[in-house]
Amino acid sequence: MQIADNSVASFHYTLTNDAGDVLDSSDGREPLAYLHGAGNIVPGLEREMTGHAAGDKFNVDVDPEHGYGNYIDELVQVVPRKSFEGVADLAVGMQFQAQTQQGPIAVVVTEIEGDDVTVDGNHPLAGETLHFAVEIVEVREASEEEKQHGHVHGAGGHHH
Repeated sequence: MQIADNSVASFHYTLTNDAGDVLDSSDGREPLAYLHGAGNIVPGLEREMTGHAAGDKFNVDVDPEHGYGNYIDELVQVVPRKSFEGVADLAVGMQFQAQTQQGPIAVVVTEIEGDDVTVDGNHPLAGETLHFAVEIVEVREASEEEKQHGHVHGAGGHHH
Protein backbone atom coordinates (compact mmCIF):
# COMPACT_ATOMS: atom_id res chain seq x y z
CA MET A 1 0.00 0.00 0.00
CA GLN A 2 1.22 3.49 -0.82
CA ILE A 3 0.95 6.52 1.45
CA ALA A 4 -2.09 8.59 0.51
CA ASP A 5 -4.75 10.67 2.27
CA ASN A 6 -6.43 8.74 5.09
CA SER A 7 -3.62 6.22 5.36
CA VAL A 8 -1.53 5.74 8.48
CA ALA A 9 2.21 5.73 7.87
CA SER A 10 4.80 4.65 10.43
CA PHE A 11 8.35 5.72 9.79
CA HIS A 12 11.78 6.12 11.30
CA TYR A 13 13.58 9.39 10.74
CA THR A 14 16.66 11.40 11.51
CA LEU A 15 16.36 15.18 11.31
CA THR A 16 19.51 17.25 10.75
CA ASN A 17 20.24 20.92 10.11
CA ASP A 18 22.42 22.46 7.39
CA ALA A 19 25.56 21.78 9.47
CA GLY A 20 24.67 18.08 9.71
CA ASP A 21 23.88 18.22 13.43
CA VAL A 22 21.21 15.71 14.49
CA LEU A 23 18.24 17.67 15.86
CA ASP A 24 15.87 14.75 16.41
CA SER A 25 15.68 11.06 15.63
CA SER A 26 13.46 8.05 16.20
CA ASP A 27 16.58 5.90 16.59
CA GLY A 28 16.08 3.56 19.54
CA ARG A 29 12.36 4.39 19.74
CA GLU A 30 9.17 3.22 18.10
CA PRO A 31 8.58 4.61 14.61
CA LEU A 32 6.48 7.76 14.37
CA ALA A 33 2.93 7.08 13.16
CA TYR A 34 0.76 9.78 11.60
CA LEU A 35 -2.48 10.16 9.63
CA HIS A 36 -1.54 11.30 6.15
CA GLY A 37 -3.42 14.39 4.95
CA ALA A 38 -4.38 15.56 8.45
CA GLY A 39 -1.49 18.01 8.92
CA ASN A 40 0.09 16.00 11.74
CA ILE A 41 3.66 16.51 10.45
CA VAL A 42 5.36 19.45 8.75
CA PRO A 43 3.76 20.09 5.33
CA GLY A 44 6.95 19.70 3.29
CA LEU A 45 7.67 16.27 4.75
CA GLU A 46 4.06 15.13 4.42
CA ARG A 47 4.01 16.14 0.74
CA GLU A 48 7.16 14.10 0.05
CA MET A 49 5.79 11.03 1.87
CA THR A 50 2.92 10.71 -0.63
CA GLY A 51 3.25 7.61 -2.81
CA HIS A 52 5.92 5.87 -0.73
CA ALA A 53 5.46 2.36 0.66
CA ALA A 54 6.84 0.19 3.46
CA GLY A 55 10.55 -0.42 2.98
CA ASP A 56 11.21 2.83 1.12
CA LYS A 57 14.23 4.83 2.31
CA PHE A 58 14.77 8.38 1.09
CA ASN A 59 15.97 11.87 2.01
CA VAL A 60 13.82 14.99 2.10
CA ASP A 61 14.94 18.63 2.37
CA VAL A 62 12.17 20.91 3.66
CA ASP A 63 12.55 24.67 3.25
CA PRO A 64 11.38 26.94 6.10
CA GLU A 65 8.15 27.90 4.33
CA HIS A 66 7.08 24.23 4.32
CA GLY A 67 8.59 23.41 7.71
CA TYR A 68 8.32 25.57 10.81
CA GLY A 69 8.05 28.86 8.94
CA ASN A 70 10.37 31.75 8.39
CA TYR A 71 11.96 33.50 11.36
CA ILE A 72 9.81 36.54 12.21
CA ASP A 73 11.70 39.36 13.94
CA GLU A 74 8.45 40.82 15.31
CA LEU A 75 7.99 37.71 17.48
CA VAL A 76 11.04 38.77 19.52
CA GLN A 77 10.12 41.31 22.17
CA VAL A 78 11.61 42.89 25.25
CA VAL A 79 9.17 42.87 28.16
CA PRO A 80 9.54 44.13 31.74
CA ARG A 81 10.64 41.59 34.35
CA LYS A 82 7.47 42.42 36.32
CA SER A 83 5.55 40.55 33.58
CA PHE A 84 6.93 37.38 35.17
CA GLU A 85 5.59 38.12 38.65
CA GLY A 86 5.60 34.98 40.77
CA VAL A 87 8.49 33.37 38.88
CA ALA A 88 11.25 33.13 41.47
CA ASP A 89 14.26 32.11 39.38
CA LEU A 90 13.66 33.53 35.91
CA ALA A 91 16.32 32.15 33.57
CA VAL A 92 17.26 32.04 29.89
CA GLY A 93 15.65 29.02 28.23
CA MET A 94 12.47 29.08 30.32
CA GLN A 95 9.28 28.68 28.30
CA PHE A 96 6.01 30.48 28.89
CA GLN A 97 2.69 30.98 27.18
CA ALA A 98 2.00 34.58 26.17
CA GLN A 99 -1.40 36.00 25.34
CA THR A 100 -1.46 37.94 22.06
CA GLN A 101 -4.17 39.52 19.93
CA GLN A 102 -3.99 36.38 17.76
CA GLY A 103 -4.31 34.08 20.79
CA PRO A 104 -1.77 32.28 22.97
CA ILE A 105 1.76 31.55 21.70
CA ALA A 106 4.69 29.78 23.29
CA VAL A 107 7.69 32.02 24.02
CA VAL A 108 11.20 31.29 25.26
CA VAL A 109 13.29 33.64 27.39
CA THR A 110 16.42 34.35 25.34
CA GLU A 111 18.07 37.16 27.33
CA ILE A 112 17.77 38.90 30.69
CA GLU A 113 19.37 42.32 31.25
CA GLY A 114 18.36 44.01 34.46
CA ASP A 115 14.61 44.56 34.31
CA ASP A 116 14.44 43.78 30.57
CA VAL A 117 13.55 40.24 29.51
CA THR A 118 13.77 39.25 25.85
CA VAL A 119 11.31 36.58 24.71
CA ASP A 120 11.12 34.83 21.33
CA GLY A 121 7.83 33.47 19.99
CA ASN A 122 9.38 31.79 16.96
CA HIS A 123 9.49 27.99 16.80
CA PRO A 124 13.06 26.90 17.64
CA LEU A 125 13.42 25.58 14.06
CA ALA A 126 11.88 28.62 12.33
CA GLY A 127 14.02 29.75 9.41
CA GLU A 128 15.85 26.41 9.26
CA THR A 129 15.98 24.06 6.29
CA LEU A 130 15.11 20.63 7.65
CA HIS A 131 16.92 17.55 6.34
CA PHE A 132 15.12 14.25 6.95
CA ALA A 133 16.44 10.75 6.36
CA VAL A 134 13.29 8.60 6.29
CA GLU A 135 12.53 4.87 6.33
CA ILE A 136 8.89 3.84 5.90
CA VAL A 137 8.09 0.94 8.23
CA GLU A 138 4.37 0.39 7.64
CA VAL A 139 1.44 1.84 5.72
CA ARG A 140 -2.17 0.91 6.48
CA GLU A 141 -5.66 2.24 5.96
CA ALA A 142 -6.82 4.53 8.79
CA SER A 143 -9.76 3.41 10.90
CA GLU A 144 -12.99 5.41 10.75
CA GLU A 145 -12.30 6.67 14.29
CA GLU A 146 -8.81 7.86 13.30
CA LYS A 147 -10.24 9.69 10.29
CA GLN A 148 -12.92 11.34 12.45
CA HIS A 149 -10.41 12.37 15.14
CA GLY A 150 -7.73 13.48 12.67
CA HIS A 151 -4.89 11.49 14.26
CA VAL A 152 -3.57 7.97 14.77
CA HIS A 153 -4.72 5.80 17.65
CA GLY A 154 -2.73 2.92 19.16
CA ALA A 155 0.95 2.06 18.89
CA GLY A 156 3.05 5.06 17.87
CA GLY A 157 0.02 7.35 17.83
CA HIS A 158 -2.41 9.01 20.23
CA HIS A 159 -4.09 7.09 23.06
CA HIS A 160 -7.43 8.16 24.49
